[in-house]
Amino acid sequence: MTVKKYNGSAGGWGALKSTAKHLLKSENVARNIKNLLKTNQDHGFDCPGCAWGEKDEPGRFRFCENGAKAVNWEATARRVDGEFFSQYTVTWLNKQSDYFLEYQGRLAEPLVYDQASDKYQAISWQAAFDLIASELNKLSDPNQAEFYTSGRASNEAAFLYQLFVRRFGSNNFPDCSNMCHEASGVALKSAIGTGKGTVTIDDFEHADGIFVFGQNPGTNHPRMLDTLSKAAHRGANIVTFNNLKERGLERFTNPQSPVEMLTGGKAITKQYFTPKLGGDMAVVRGIVKVLLARHQQALSEYKQVFNVSFINEHCLGLEQYLQTVEQTPWSLITEQSGLTTAEITQAADLFQQSKRVIITWAMGITQHKHSVATIQEFTNLQLLFGHIGQKGAGLCPVRGHSNVQGDRTMGINEKPEQAFLDALENSFHFKPPQQAGHNTVEAIQAMLSGESKVFIALGGNFVAATPDTEITTQALSNCDLTVNIATKLNRSHLTHGKQSLILPCLGRTDIDMQATGPQSVTVEDSFSMVHASQGVVASNTKNMRSEPAIIAGIAQATLGAKPVDWLAMASNYDLIRDAIANTIPGFADMNNKLKQPGGFYLGNSAAQHQWLTKTNKAQFHSHDLPDDIVPAPIRALSNNKIFVLQTLRSHDQYNTTIYGFEDRYRGISGERNIILMNTQDITDLNLVEGERVDVTSLWPDKKKRQIVNFKLVSYDIPKGNIAAYFPEANPLVPLASNGDLSDTPTSKSIAVIIEKTQQTAAIL
Repeated sequence: MTVKKYNGSAGGWGALKSTAKHLLKSENVARNIKNLLKTNQDHGFDCPGCAWGEKDEPGRFRFCENGAKAVNWEATARRVDGEFFSQYTVTWLNKQSDYFLEYQGRLAEPLVYDQASDKYQAISWQAAFDLIASELNKLSDPNQAEFYTSGRASNEAAFLYQLFVRRFGSNNFPDCSNMCHEASGVALKSAIGTGKGTVTIDDFEHADGIFVFGQNPGTNHPRMLDTLSKAAHRGANIVTFNNLKERGLERFTNPQSPVEMLTGGKAITKQYFTPKLGGDMAVVRGIVKVLLARHQQALSEYKQVFNVSFINEHCLGLEQYLQTVEQTPWSLITEQSGLTTAEITQAADLFQQSKRVIITWAMGITQHKHSVATIQEFTNLQLLFGHIGQKGAGLCPVRGHSNVQGDRTMGINEKPEQAFLDALENSFHFKPPQQAGHNTVEAIQAMLSGESKVFIALGGNFVAATPDTEITTQALSNCDLTVNIATKLNRSHLTHGKQSLILPCLGRTDIDMQATGPQSVTVEDSFSMVHASQGVVASNTKNMRSEPAIIAGIAQATLGAKPVDWLAMASNYDLIRDAIANTIPGFADMNNKLKQPGGFYLGNSAAQHQWLTKTNKAQFHSHDLPDDIVPAPIRALSNNKIFVLQTLRSHDQYNTTIYGFEDRYRGISGERNIILMNTQDITDLNLVEGERVDVTSLWPDKKKRQIVNFKLVSYDIPKGNIAAYFPEANPLVPLASNGDLSDTPTSKSIAVIIEKTQQTAAIL
């Protein structure tokens, strides 16, 4: 392991060098160069990475460094089949790293687990479908099965999947959204009537201020840096609130700009604040408190700071909210936020100076106990100034996976709206189940108790993505059958039920040839743009099937051809899109709309000042600040100094996929078992940088949740806060530690204690 401060910009020569390295690692260089030239282009494929949108800029490459990693990782020449598994037991493979598992290559044929040999063996597609159908149909209740979805699934796959599951009789849709932006959907739906962001990518060209909360775009969605850089260059105030100083938000060099490559790029953030973990709500409460005082002073002079006419026309709940603001003491705001009154006043100045403001956030906000309240605090601030529904202003949750928003639009939702269920009934002439299904946390609990007996995953890496790893592993092991539809081998495939299947699917880069010819699929980005994606490279994918074809095969074997001709839909995705158009608002004439470059915009009701709330008005929500980020009952569990830990990604990582061991912008390479800690905190614990520590989380059930032999790295992070990579630190997240109203695991707010490791022998 090496730790060396990184002094360069995000992007730049480092990004080009990394892209070249991963091209070579794919062992498929010529083909992947062709792939990259088609990434996010018309008549090409959508990047399998993040969900950031695209500007129509002819002649420009439309991939970033991490997008290139994703493409090269998927389009490798390596293959994993029955012959591969003949060499290794599942027990041995489960001891290997996540990097090792995915590096072995693309899954190449259907596989079934053999308990006697502890190995996977080849199985025919039809035998696999029959096994799934047999286990599903023997259940006494359809709700004894769990149907997980990853955000990488296309709209067509997601729609067909939810149609099959609801025809089967269940709303059990544990989904990756439950673990990332569920709080955004809940908060926004209640406040403005839609769970999606209100801006388009064009709005960033007109914003005077962009307030960025809880995200690291340099690693997680690098194409956003180009958007922010252009906004900063034309004079917009980019104001960042993030627990760590992330290089991508400080300075960026666009690899497609010769001038920037020679000059070292541009500064992005005008003012960078580092609040404590969980302190963002207090920050915004302080901003509002400053601006409220100014508004009250302005009223005495027959002026105003807030947009009173907008509030009077469109909003309810202002009086109670402002009373809550006035009653919030500055002492609590500064203690909880970790910022001074002067710093918060400076942020308020920058907000007030900006006539049009976008507030944007990601998982640094959504994975706390009070995430819903925090996002509604963002919304309150925007409503006070009328910053919703005007060009250059609005709310922008930045989604992670490339179609995580589209999956929810397609009906991957354990709590579907009645209008959606009614539309399904009208289109397909069956009565969908009406009761709410299981989210991710509830699904784990149901499998753990034995209530649920079958688990099917459409993509993803459930074990690595979910909290409380030991409990999740046990839950899956309890199942009679686990099924994983995937492109590459991962940890979840080795955490098998009594029976287990791995079904290899095509990726975004692969040509999807069906009976009626090559097929395209669609995705929805963070800005509600829907566009087509079509693989461009033919390779040895003969025993892989597309996700729609796999779903159709399972559905046909389980339910037969009524009321849906599943196999016909899988042979021609236009038929799936026609069904979407007949069922989901905004998708009318979908097949024709997709012919226009860039796809089509679904629209946003709140951006049109149509408030689809219970009162048909935008709603101010009044929440008290938490008494403490670490509640008193948890503090009482230990006399040791308690830290608040967040899990995060390295730069060589996307979600649970580990591309390598270099976290370039943080200056760390060679190891992932690390703890980022404030230098003074290290000293106060009588430790030194580089020492190994054990980290134990605190939770009332007193179950031992611990990670051991992690190396301390001194870092610019607020005192009392620490950080570690996931999935390595996921064992510390209690399954029952969830966000209020969202059930999202609190992976950015884990109470832990640190002790010098006692397992020296294990290190040596």
